Amino acid sequence: MFHLIRYRNLFFLVAIQWLIYYAIITPTLQMFAIAPQLPTWTVWALIAASVLIAAGGYVINDYFDLKIDRINRPERVIIGEKITKENAMQLYRLLTGAGVAAGLTAAVFLHNTTVGVIILMTTGLLWFYSASYKRQLIIGNLTVALVSALAPLLLLVAESAALSNNYSELLRLTPVLPTLYAWVCGFALYAFLWTFIREIIKDIEDEKGDREMECHTIPIVWGVGTAKIIVTVLTVLTVASLGAVAVWVIDLPGAASVSLRYWLFGIVLPGGCMLALLWSKSSGAIRQAGNCCKFIMLTGILYSLLYCFFIAKTCGLVLWGMFKFV
Repeated sequence: MFHLIRYRNLFFLVAIQWLIYYAIITPTLQMFAIAPQLPTWTVWALIAASVLIAAGGYVINDYFDLKIDRINRPERVIIGEKITKENAMQLYRLLTGAGVAAGLTAAVFLHNTTVGVIILMTTGLLWFYSASYKRQLIIGNLTVALVSALAPLLLLVAESAALSNNYSELLRLTPVLPTLYAWVCGFALYAFLWTFIREIIKDIEDEKGDREMECHTIPIVWGVGTAKIIVTVLTVLTVASLGAVAVWVIDLPGAASVSLRYWLFGIVLPGGCMLALLWSKSSGAIRQAGNCCKFIMLTGILYSLLYCFFIAKTCGLVLWGMFKFV
């Protein structure tokens, strides 16, 4: 059951949203001498909503992909083997319903329509991705990438709503919201790009089963070689852009050299390994390339801890009620 809902990915999702709120949003607000406005229960309600909806998305994805998975990953098939299709659909409804309820409860409390729209849009995108978009050229890849980007944005939108409710017009006279949106949107864009790359790699790995089911993924429509070229070009452009950001955009006091080294060892090196594996002809290399992409996504979100550290050090903040920097 836990493998059906991809519990490791769900833990990763919790970590992403926790870091976005407590390592990016909270210290940024403290830097401007503003306390976070979201009640703790609201933060965790939105995280729970994201996790439950994502878990439901994994279930419905396996539900619709049963025939494909029997070809690509027969050892991992759960629906139809350990759980019936009817029970799988009931589990999807339970998880998704609970997630939507938690998210809409937070949206009503905040009097914010955008939070509710994100919750409902994510739910709809995951359903249509599994039922249809996944088999269409590029659309499926973009859909998953968009859902990944919405995860960090959800808490930012909620916090912005709470700030606006409490500070109203005064907030517009400060750079608080532009600073928050610059950083969180940067992480969201990072998640979007690497998820998009990862989805193309998965399509290359699943090419055999997808072809049997007449899917129209990039490797099937344009060829595996073209798909690898697209991944390579996207990776090089993304890594180069991140290097430019590390050198010329990030202006945290004392963080320039650390950010550059972080980019070299956390992104460039594993990115090179990913491309080497992508073009390798050895068995299992494509799957390992996908794992390298996951590692790059992890190192990217963990940069939030460095951001938090440098902000706290510069401003002498107390982090999470435990650590004080002078």
